[in-house]
Amino acid sequence: MSESESAPPSAAPGWHGPRFAFGTLTALPVRVTRWDRDAARAGMLWAPVAGLVVGLCAAALGGLLLLLGAGAPLAAVATVAVPAVLTRGLHLDGLADTADGLGSGRPAADALRIMRQSDIGPFGVVTLVLVLLAQVAALSGLYADSWARGAVAAALCGVAARLALTLAARSGVPPARPEGLGAAVAGTVPRRAALLVAIGAVGVAAGAGALFGASDAVRCAAAVLVACAAAELLLRHCVRRLGGITGDVFGALAETAATVALIVLTLGG
Repeated sequence: MSESESAPPSAAPGWHGPRFAFGTLTALPVRVTRWDRDAARAGMLWAPVAGLVVGLCAAALGGLLLLLGAGAPLAAVATVAVPAVLTRGLHLDGLADTADGLGSGRPAADALRIMRQSDIGPFGVVTLVLVLLAQVAALSGLYADSWARGAVAAALCGVAARLALTLAARSGVPPARPEGLGAAVAGTVPRRAALLVAIGAVGVAAGAGALFGASDAVRCAAAVLVACAAAELLLRHCVRRLGGITGDVFGALAETAATVALIVLTLGG
């Protein structure tokens, strides 16, 4: 995540949201000019757009490899690697840390302490391996069907991953710590605004799927919905176990949503 900086007087207010979203949720060279609740609210509403950009970059590399004659499995690996690179692996690291914390079975304070440690435990390693294998396997099958289906899947899983973060930042969801990304964005997004963003994302997913037919439109919309439902279940569990959300939990939610979206897209084809 990018370090925050004070906003210069000349900073355009309308760009604080995109700057916050791209500056904190990607490794793209975007300068975060404000780090306050208003900027966080706007940034989390822009999060699915940041996810779409990451997903399109992933799809572009996968498509290029297919064009150069690489097989679907290699294209799938490259597609999965792009989001990891464009987030400096922070979402994957958050997934592993959250798995270690939840898997420890310790009280909230101890689980949070485990999550802050720099090493990765057995729960984290197993979770990372299974999630990455699932993502690569799903994308490989979709690319084998057609480049276009794989590209749409890559883009949609990026949207679903960041939409899960928008929903997790809604009013009523507390932070588990008084500092960090979780504390900065927790509860900043009004529920109505989060719902409207979710409806828009589902509509975009359905429109993308409609390029292949009515059944694919339903499948793509369902992929985003089911991905968000899976992330919501994990979010509620984390709030019960940890007392709220953290930056690591955000990473876990993003990777969970991305993986579930890809799995749903492989079903019923």
